[in-house]
Amino acid sequence: MKRLRSATLNDKLHIVSIETSFLRALPRVDIIGLPSATIKEAAFRVKSALQTIEGYQNPSMQVLISLTPSNIKKDGSHFDLAISLLILLQREDFDEDFFVFGELGLDGSVKKTNELFSILLFLSTSVKSAKVLLPREIALQAAMIPNLEVFAVGTLDEARRFFTDDAFREMCRFCAVHPLFKDMLEIGGRKFVKNLEFGLDFYDIKGQERAKRACLIAASGMHNILLEGSPGCGKSMSAKRLRYILPPQSLDEILLSAAYQSLNNSLDDFSALRPFRSPHHTSTRSSIFGGGSTSARIGEVALANGGILFFDEFPHFPKQILESLREPLEDNEINISRVNSKVTYKTKFLFLAAQNPCPCGNAFSKTLACRCSRVQIDRYKNAISSPLLDRIDLYCAMGEVSSTDAPSVTSAQMYERVLAAFAAQVGRGQKELNGKLDDEGVREFCVVDGETQEVVKRAVARFNLSQRAINKTLKVARTCADLAGVEEIRKEDVVEALSFRVSGGE
Repeated sequence: MKRLRSATLNDKLHIVSIETSFLRALPRVDIIGLPSATIKEAAFRVKSALQTIEGYQNPSMQVLISLTPSNIKKDGSHFDLAISLLILLQREDFDEDFFVFGELGLDGSVKKTNELFSILLFLSTSVKSAKVLLPREIALQAAMIPNLEVFAVGTLDEARRFFTDDAFREMCRFCAVHPLFKDMLEIGGRKFVKNLEFGLDFYDIKGQERAKRACLIAASGMHNILLEGSPGCGKSMSAKRLRYILPPQSLDEILLSAAYQSLNNSLDDFSALRPFRSPHHTSTRSSIFGGGSTSARIGEVALANGGILFFDEFPHFPKQILESLREPLEDNEINISRVNSKVTYKTKFLFLAAQNPCPCGNAFSKTLACRCSRVQIDRYKNAISSPLLDRIDLYCAMGEVSSTDAPSVTSAQMYERVLAAFAAQVGRGQKELNGKLDDEGVREFCVVDGETQEVVKRAVARFNLSQRAINKTLKVARTCADLAGVEEIRKEDVVEALSFRVSGGE
């Protein structure tokens, strides 16, 4: 019995082992293991392609092809090449440690499929140093995916030679390095991709120094942040610029982000920029969280993984969506169950929200009168529940722009400060950035001395902080200390963190 490996992508990647057995029975090809109609049709494509091989004779036996694990539905015409090779090489000894992908033409040509690049991206996140045999037309693109050792062929006959001729095998090797991965930043023995693109600059924002400070802290530790202010004060401008100063991504983060984007058919190329997703408040629940009638389709919260999920006009989102947001914010993952599938997506994003201070937007204005009643303001604010607000690390009230306000700092300057704080976190051996530390991480990395602990205790009594709010305050204080370049969390770091709590905002 011979075997090769392939994979199928049903909401998530499943590695498939393809085995073949020849039985004494009427000549035919049978495929078992929950194959789709596309895979069942492979028998006809394989038979035609095998006839193009010189000297090939159909076996006078039943060919049984098994796709395991057998309890997972398989789909895709990319299984053709592996199936044909197992029939063709039945009497040959060959290296079975290969992932083989490719659709066969009736003339024996090997073709790519639409979902193949997505499969390769997910494969690179699951298997280190995977050896893959691919159609030649996708080889150069695939060779730029890290963790893959890429070989390519154009016909079934070349694929046969690939497994029987070592010299020819080396001729099929494709090597390429994506420009993004040529000059990586090394911090603490780990490699990261530094962003060098500042398409939108904080220098465009005049004044709003407190908001810029809040954005700097949020970016440095990947903390959730809420910006509140009158229309035109710069909330959306700040939100769109925050993406450019986020910490550098690791190789695994870039690959997983690209794999998620490919599920949404929105992958252009690998990028040093972290994702930025901004669903409208009229978006459906399934489009934001994922789902569908039968399959677990990816949603905005998963597409934002590793980057920013921005909710503009925060209180206008439906109550059901806002309350459903609590799970991915707390657990950093979302589980989607449907009739035919169950999948878990990572949701480790920076949540960014923006809202007006009242329905008319003029509550903070010094020149315009607010037209809202107290009841209207309370109804507007009460759309955001306390448990959801408790999951937000930073709150910043933004005042109106005045004629004396001027630009102060560039995105490049802010990014250098973020890099220094990021290096401090990696240097401490943190697996997660400050904003994503779990309870054990808070106890290990957010230690305060006796005097600073007293400040925390007084804040708990005064603001009635929950345990989650206490931990978030300590995590923000840890980031403030990192930005200051100090090892220990100081009293002033805790005070600053408390000033950005919703109850302690301006």
